[in-house]
Amino acid sequence: MKHIGVKMFAAFIVLLSVFSFVQPADADGQKVYVAPVKKEVERGLASFLERSIEEAEENGAEALILDINTPGGAVNAAEEIGQIMVNSTIETIAFINPNALSAGSYIALYADQIYMSPSGKMGASAVITSAGSDADRKAQSSWLAAMKNAAESSDRDRDPLYAEAMVDQSIEIDGLVEAGELLTFTPADAEEFGYSEGTHDNLDDLIASLGYEDAEVISIEPTFTENLARFITNPIVVPILLSVASLGLVLELYSPGFGIAGSMGIGALLLFFFGHLIAGLAGMEVLILFLVGVGLIIAEFFVPGGILGIAGLVAIVISILLAGESIAFMGIALSVALLVAVIGMVIMVKFLGKNLHLLKKIILSDSTSTESGYVSNVNRHELVGKTGIARTALRPSGTIIIDEERIDAVSEGGYVNKDQKVIVVKVEGSRIVVRETDKF
Repeated sequence: MKHIGVKMFAAFIVLLSVFSFVQPADADGQKVYVAPVKKEVERGLASFLERSIEEAEENGAEALILDINTPGGAVNAAEEIGQIMVNSTIETIAFINPNALSAGSYIALYADQIYMSPSGKMGASAVITSAGSDADRKAQSSWLAAMKNAAESSDRDRDPLYAEAMVDQSIEIDGLVEAGELLTFTPADAEEFGYSEGTHDNLDDLIASLGYEDAEVISIEPTFTENLARFITNPIVVPILLSVASLGLVLELYSPGFGIAGSMGIGALLLFFFGHLIAGLAGMEVLILFLVGVGLIIAEFFVPGGILGIAGLVAIVISILLAGESIAFMGIALSVALLVAVIGMVIMVKFLGKNLHLLKKIILSDSTSTESGYVSNVNRHELVGKTGIARTALRPSGTIIIDEERIDAVSEGGYVNKDQKVIVVKVEGSRIVVRETDKF
């Protein structure tokens, strides 16, 4: 009995060991990654999602869930995100929570599955310019084709007509959208017409319904530098940053040495290039071109001629144009910045210069006026009424002698002979006017 008891105990230990090894294998080490797609769509978001997908793939995740809540954004950034999702090997799931509008709907359509929250909305994807008006036909046609391709990219048999109706308000679908309006799906409509696989109250509910309730859920958040890059590359922030840079550098020209204004300008430019480098919009060659331009401008202080300064300015302008998402947009932003700098300087110098204590330290306000004791020439008003002799003939200018002093003068009338008596009738600055006289 004793031996039987020992054998049973040994068998129990073996089974317990096997069970302990099998148990983790049952959980299968499943991982689900969640990446937020929030605020505006821009190139900074594209860089973040590219990192998220790479990280999820490297760590063997089962799926990557995109937690989407965006009003849209830049078309080229959305297209880049779509291409990143096409090239990925991991399953991507879009959870519209609650909005995927404009470029956001384009990103959602590239996901393998789409789910929505009860208040979710998807669509209204017409291209809008930075001025808030509809884009031209060429841009609209290109985006219409892009939305159609996005709908057809999935194996979920999504009818591309609905994606086109999100862009083209001339498309009418009975019972869904009238002519003159853009299609925006509600959760029920999206599910009915095959643009959503279901509706869930929250992210945890979605994860459980996908069968990943026991999986490790890993949330990927943008780093500080990625958030900063997204902020700096925002189409609204770019012209503001360039305006601060140009205004600061122009102010520095009016101040002795190097101070706050110059530091502000250079700091704004460094932030501009930092954000665009992190977002992948600019390469090191653009930064090098900018630094070369700065070096040429500094060299202008030591080498006269102006050529180096002009070359440096051109290099800086080109580097800024190449750093953005498009040369046209950066050209507009740079023009706005220069206009703001000019207007700012006019306001400060013309209207606020006398009232701002700070400007008195950086702007030259002294003048060489007569009241301050400065004169451009000596006014000989004491000569008026005095008489003298024409030392030379006056035709009408010449030289006269008054109290043995030689004085340049002009005749009031015509020709005055040499040795003719003259009298000073008026003094206009350095101009002494005389006429003939018989008095002495």
